[in-house]
Order: sequence, then structure tokens, then C-alpha cells
Amino acid sequence: MKKHNFNAGPSILPQEVIKKTAEAVLDFDGDGLSILEISHRAKNFQPVVDEAVALFKELLNIPDNYSVIFLGGGASLQFCMVPFNFLETKAAYLNTGVWAKKAMKEAKGFGDVIEVASSADANYTFIPKDYTIPADADYFHITTNNTIYGTELLQDIDSPVPVIADMSSDIFSRPIDVTKYGMIYGGAQKNLAPAGVTFIIVRNDLLGKVSRHIPTMLNYQTHIDNGSMFNTPPVLPIFTALQTLRWIKANGGVAEMEKRNIAKAELLYNAIDNSKMFVGTANKEDRSRMNICFVMKEEYKHLEADFMKFATEKGMVGIKGHRSVGGFRASTYNALPIESVQALVDCMAEFEKQNA
Repeated sequence: MKKHNFNAGPSILPQEVIKKTAEAVLDFDGDGLSILEISHRAKNFQPVVDEAVALFKELLNIPDNYSVIFLGGGASLQFCMVPFNFLETKAAYLNTGVWAKKAMKEAKGFGDVIEVASSADANYTFIPKDYTIPADADYFHITTNNTIYGTELLQDIDSPVPVIADMSSDIFSRPIDVTKYGMIYGGAQKNLAPAGVTFIIVRNDLLGKVSRHIPTMLNYQTHIDNGSMFNTPPVLPIFTALQTLRWIKANGGVAEMEKRNIAKAELLYNAIDNSKMFVGTANKEDRSRMNICFVMKEEYKHLEADFMKFATEKGMVGIKGHRSVGGFRASTYNALPIESVQALVDCMAEFEKQNA
């Protein structure tokens, strides 16, 4: 039976990316050694990092005054690295979910933190709109896609201060204007690679401004100066990220990814909106293309476990909703084919026909 992978992360990767990674695990670059056992300073690994950086810049149209680096520690480490490197007196945060809240909590140890707006009172079912970014803040932090609640910022923000964005779950899913950001970061295990590598895109002139001492490993400049090689980088995830970047380019680039993602989201949201049994949880104007959350309508709540069992038997994987929302969540990242979304829609329709 074909499996349809809707996991929120770690999540689906293109089949050809998995195949090439598997081949490299057995024999990297034809030299008789596994990618798992080579030195990160091997001459034939440096081109992997160089090409990955070059494709980041090409696919996202990143200007020359930005650097791209690869680190360990996940996006959660960035919650403290960001204020360590950028927060001198005050920072502003938009609270749109669990990860935004965790980032804000870490920043409070480094200076004043202003919560400019929050949708917590509505269980994060929308993206706040009417707020003022303090012009004297060192930066404004946003989380562009909220995997747990199914909301997403789909436009680049105009800000009087540098914008720092956690794009862990929607990087490469749509074109962005990098010049509107001071820094973009994210864990790779949703739209790029397996868990273990974190990408950083940072505007160089913003670094070195804080007066505090920054530990060497937590200083972005350290890793820029050493080309992501100050210490042993996560070799395998970087290799897989390169294969994904090649796949994105070969399949039409970020613009084509957005086209496909819009089609997938419209297909599933239309099914939800026209259903007698299911209903979406996020405000329609803020719905995520990456993580589509829905629940049973009140009169059918007792059937949630039955639908989960039914869907699992039909090959749907990873559609259980986060405990904060309940119900169901379909993560439709770049690598998920529209055929899988259609299979889920058909599954929902069949269950509804039998039970509504």
C-alpha cells in the first residue's frame, strides 16, 4: 500500500533526494567511503557546502551583502543566539504560536522584550494585523509559519527595524524579498533536509554591534569567517540539503514550488470548506499552505478516532493534529505530491459518505 507522508517534521523529502543520500551513505563521490565517515575537511566535501550556499543565494536571490551558514542545534538554539548577537537594549516580537513564544522567552534574558501583538487568547487561530513595531527596537522577530496552529505570514513585512524571521517550515515554499530581512533562520527538517542542520541567512553589517561578550560558538561571525567549518558541521544533512536544493532548481525554482503549494492547499481547503463533517481551525485569511489543520464538526467529534483509523488504513501518515489544537493536520511541504493530497481528500469524502 502506498504511504502518503503528511508528517509535520521530520517530514517528507523528494524520493530522488532520499535515493542520492542513500547512495552517498554507501559510497560518497565514488571514493569508497561513506558520507557518514568522511572528514568534513575532505577536499570532496567542501564543494558540497560551496554549492549549497550558492544555490541558497541563487534560488532566494540573496544579495552579496548577506552570508549563508549552516549550524547545528536546531532553530531552538537560534532563540538564544539571535538576542546574543543582536539585542543591545530592546527587541520586539510577534507572538503567533508556541515557537514564537519560546523565542520571546529566551530573548528576555538579554534585554527588554516587547510583545507587539499576540493571538494567544484565540489559541493562535489568526495572525495579528494591527500593531506598531517600536522604531527604537534592535530588531523585530517573527515566525512566518506556525506548524501547530496552521497559520502563515505570506507577505514580507515592511519594518522600521531589521526583521528576523524563523522560516523553519516554509523556506523555499514561496518567493521572498530577502532585502526586507536582517536575518532568516530555520531548522531544515521540514522543507530542506533531515534534522540536524540549521540554515542562517544574515546581513553582514548587522553583526558586531552589541557590547556584550559573545561566546565564540554562539557568535555568527565565527561561523561566517570559517565558512560553517569552525567545528564539525552536520555533514549528512548538509549533503541532503544540497540534493533538495538541486531538486528545487530542476523543478522550476521557488516560484514553481509556490504554484504547486497553492494548488495543494486549495485542493484540501476546498474539501474542508465543502464538507459536512470537517471544519478548518485557522482564520481563512491566515491559513497556512504548509500545515493544514482541521477538526470534526461538533456533532461528529465522537468519530475522530474512527476517521484516524480509517485514514491510517488508507495509507495516510502523520495527520494527527497537535495536542494544542486536536483533530487533524496535513503538512503539505514542497516534496509532497498533489496526488497525496488528492488521496487524503478522497479518503475524507469516502469516510463522510459512510458516516455523515
